Amino acid sequence: MFSLKQNCWFIRKVVIWRAVASIAWTVILLPLTTAIFVFLSRFCLFHPIQWIVECVSLLTAPSTIFSLVVLCGVVLVTGFFNLEFYTLIPSIPCSRVALLGTVLHPRQCVHSLVYCIMGMLMMWCGSVIIGGRYSTIGSPCKLSESGELMTCLNEYHLFLLLAGAFIGYSHSFLGVVQNMYYVSFQPIQQHNYLRFKGSLTMVVKCSVIQALYSARNFTVVYFFFGYLPKTWISSTFNLQIDSSLQPLDSLTGLLDFSLLYHLSISGTFLYLTWYITVLLFRIYVTEAYSFPVQSLFTEDVEQCLPKVLSEKNTLVMKFLALQDLALLSQHSPSRRQEVFSLSQPGGHPHNWNAISKECLSLLSELTQRLVAHQDAVASNGRIKSQSASSDTKSGSSGSSVILGSEDLPETPRPNMPLRTPGSVFLKSSMGGMHGPLTAPFTPDLDSPFSSPAIRRLAGQQDPHSPWFGSVQSPHVMRRGPKLWSASTESQTNGSPPPSPATLPSPPPANLKPSFLTQWLQNRREQLPEASSQALFADSQAQIWALQGLSHLVAASYSEDQFGVVQTTLPSILSLLVVLLEAVDKHFKLPHASSKPVRTASCVGDSTYKTLRFALRAALKTAIYRITTTFGEHLNAVKISTEHRKRLQQFLEFKE
Repeated sequence: MFSLKQNCWFIRKVVIWRAVASIAWTVILLPLTTAIFVFLSRFCLFHPIQWIVECVSLLTAPSTIFSLVVLCGVVLVTGFFNLEFYTLIPSIPCSRVALLGTVLHPRQCVHSLVYCIMGMLMMWCGSVIIGGRYSTIGSPCKLSESGELMTCLNEYHLFLLLAGAFIGYSHSFLGVVQNMYYVSFQPIQQHNYLRFKGSLTMVVKCSVIQALYSARNFTVVYFFFGYLPKTWISSTFNLQIDSSLQPLDSLTGLLDFSLLYHLSISGTFLYLTWYITVLLFRIYVTEAYSFPVQSLFTEDVEQCLPKVLSEKNTLVMKFLALQDLALLSQHSPSRRQEVFSLSQPGGHPHNWNAISKECLSLLSELTQRLVAHQDAVASNGRIKSQSASSDTKSGSSGSSVILGSEDLPETPRPNMPLRTPGSVFLKSSMGGMHGPLTAPFTPDLDSPFSSPAIRRLAGQQDPHSPWFGSVQSPHVMRRGPKLWSASTESQTNGSPPPSPATLPSPPPANLKPSFLTQWLQNRREQLPEASSQALFADSQAQIWALQGLSHLVAASYSEDQFGVVQTTLPSILSLLVVLLEAVDKHFKLPHASSKPVRTASCVGDSTYKTLRFALRAALKTAIYRITTTFGEHLNAVKISTEHRKRLQQFLEFKE
């Protein structure tokens, strides 16, 4: 219990305080961005002195100060959502239905609703700061018939409020599509100020571009549907509509340069505030943290690097520990000596055993995922024969790596369904940890509570159905076998396929499936490149494990005084070769080796699309680092003949 409390306190100290620091800096920068917004909203080219005097007086007005307080509250809510929705493993929906399910997920709907409200609040603050015809929702007017003063609906104010809600939803929607809450670690460490300074120009540019797009889209939407909220608001608040003014849901009403200018400036202010909050959160969360390798006090063991590496509950702590391992293995000889040291008393290499065990476990899990994916692709989503299944099992067992130490047991092969790529990103290699939005929202078709109609619509057949295992129509036959499809349930359970004699006869060829079934099946077809990206979605952890492990092994050639690394060197080399073979086989699949198309995403991070290439480069670099350091001494290492031949190619620089 005491250890759990210490661990929670340590996580709170590292993660939550970094999020608080990013929010604090956003609040500090908020008066500056608000002042820029004030000067741009009151811009007057022909009266510069009057413009400056009005802006200075407006900055000290009570309405501006109150608006600034409201904006601070919006920033706090935005920071809370960043902390709640951020993920280190991106969400990669492999079908259109999966993407649609992610957008319509209840959690995402709540997120969109909150951002709509925050957009309206920020736009209300902007309209108050701009003043003039945008200040209030109601304005005095005279009825043309009686000349009586009435309170009429100020459509300009309503226009900006609805634009704020539209911008808020656009920001929330793009956050899902562009993986805006995906936090990636930079390969080169920089100071926080330098990172912020280097990204500020890009953030401002993206804010302006996105604001212009949103202004265009909202103008079109308001032109067709603007009368609906206008009628509802006027009837709800008992406000009259001034017929003497040109309505904004008309072509002449929207062709107002001042209105479009203030809409664009206000939209830029909204996007800039949200983007700066996201940028600062990324910078602070991914800042390098130095963990102690070992401690003399028992209560500090939970904070040491070997213990944090095995963290299962908080993924960001595991990533920070792997990042620290990669850094210390390259730049800290004194900390490397702590890794190679022996425990006192006893003389056991506990530090090295724990670190190497976790790194090998990560690499082994990636290897198993790749092999499982290749097995599913080789079977084309159909039931494999029992001989093929036995061959696969024997091949995988033959290529398994025995760590060769009592302290380093072999990582068990998980008995997971060979579904590609659903099982890849629904459960990550970090003990099933994933962010709130890292998996697409799809119905659980394996649940006993799912209806047969849902299974039919989703394309899953009932094993007891007479249609199971047979071609349903000539349309399916003409399409040919699906390369990127999920494995069947019999693969999951490992049961042998039914014999051809026991299979029922196929249905008549003229019996066509319904239009809805065909449409939904086409929408559920997986995208080949997306499935490959999903396999390597969490490969940043394996890249750090490769870098840290290879640098430590190379450094042990001259720094390991007790020879603790030599006991696990055969296991390390064998696992690296097996992983390299699995990666090479994966890149021979269609679309796996194709470079991803560059997207027009501004703040959304798309580095996950090239993680498979970075992993292959890191893997080959790690093997070269070890082979060039040990040279011909590797011939004395006990490994299999096939692995020795592959390492010989690295020794001869033929890879």
